Amino acid sequence: MKKAKTLGELKKSGYKSRSVKDELRENLIEKLQKKEEVFKGILGFENTVLPDVERAILSRHNVLLLGLRGQAKTKIARLLTTLLDEWMPIVGGSELNDDPLNPISKFALELVAEKGDKTPVEWVHRDDRYVEKLATPDVSIADLVGDVDPIKAATLKLPYSDERVIHFGLIPRSHRCLFVINELPDLQARIQVSLFNILQEGDMQIRGFKLRLPLDIQFLFTANPEDYTNRGSIITPLKDRIESQILTHYPKTIEIAKFITSQEAKLAENQKKNVHIPEALKTLMEYISFEARESELIDENSGVSARLSISGLENLASAAERRMHLNGEKSTVARITDFWGVIPAITGKVELVYEGEQEGAYGVAITLLNKAIKKLFLDHFDNPSNLRKEKKGADTYGTVRAYFAGGNTVDLLNDSSDKDFKKELDKVAGLKKLVADLKVDKKDAYLFKELIIFGLSEHEIVNKEILESKISFNDLLAGMLDDGDDLFKGF
Repeated sequence: MKKAKTLGELKKSGYKSRSVKDELRENLIEKLQKKEEVFKGILGFENTVLPDVERAILSRHNVLLLGLRGQAKTKIARLLTTLLDEWMPIVGGSELNDDPLNPISKFALELVAEKGDKTPVEWVHRDDRYVEKLATPDVSIADLVGDVDPIKAATLKLPYSDERVIHFGLIPRSHRCLFVINELPDLQARIQVSLFNILQEGDMQIRGFKLRLPLDIQFLFTANPEDYTNRGSIITPLKDRIESQILTHYPKTIEIAKFITSQEAKLAENQKKNVHIPEALKTLMEYISFEARESELIDENSGVSARLSISGLENLASAAERRMHLNGEKSTVARITDFWGVIPAITGKVELVYEGEQEGAYGVAITLLNKAIKKLFLDHFDNPSNLRKEKKGADTYGTVRAYFAGGNTVDLLNDSSDKDFKKELDKVAGLKKLVADLKVDKKDAYLFKELIIFGLSEHEIVNKEILESKISFNDLLAGMLDDGDDLFKGF
């Protein structure tokens, strides 16, 4: 449609006014009929959250997305703009996005009355029809609704009783737009009360002025259930006025979680080109998040954000890249030892319960990593604990066990070159055959050799010592004796 420049041209074009909720509804219906993807980039919600959101839009409801941190609530809200018309006409110069065919502000009403069909028309892109406000305790009614502007009154030489002195807040300025309030429980109760009328009656009052603005807004709120007890709550009358409450959730499968992490992680082009991250390590990253959500050391009510995996993958690539540059290499493959660079991404993303606090954030991160490594190991190799019973005495790991029993040690330095890393693993008899039986990609072979040693240490077949810049593996009995010697030092 050609963009009209005046009200007269807009009328001739056949443009018809419709509410923002009808606009969303009709554009959604069109996408559903054409079988187009509505929420691009949102994974894992196809059969749960997204159908509920679509039903709410079809019902012309205001929406509350309720879920723990890192469950794509804000991303869903921002994608709703794709259901708006690409361009929307407004009265030229209007601060309230007045519909030229149905103006509501005094400015627009007077302009249309004065100029008629010559009233100027401007166009607003759908991306500019999204308004987002983070609810914080310091948000005031003036911020959301509006207040008298003394400077405007003085400049225009108007009394405070004249509505032209009003400075409109975010909500009136969101007329014919999407308005999102994140973390709604953080909004003070008296501020939440100011939303009653706009949600119920579709209009609002400012201070003592007689005007009642018939605003047209699609509201979407987000909230974290944890906030209800820790910081505030959504007052019952307001919650009652929000027609649809939709529960979000974390990814239910590792594969979906990996897709989300790969999609959201912001890796530099050089990292993508020069650092190979095997699929097994991407799985390991998600195992850490899944373990964290089930850990008794972490507050389940707080949740573990998807940002743990996203930040972790970014740190993993950076740890490998740093090592690569230190050793003057042009490319490298990420390793399990690189996960020691991921720990800062874990410690900052979890809320610990009392037992976790006693363990310490670093200790909890190591525990989660060890459990994830054990799980990944069992995905690819036999469980050493059940081996004798299942194999009737055969020991798949006998050669590796014998190597360490012979007094040999494997030292994996955090920053060792690829050449030294491979040389250290090649010393261990039996690893090559175990990996060959897996038939993995040649590029990933040494990762699986490393995984075997880590996995055996988690099953207490090999002893593991974490030192400042390396991880040392030796015979379990030798490690126990060394610990015993430490006990008698000083006597």
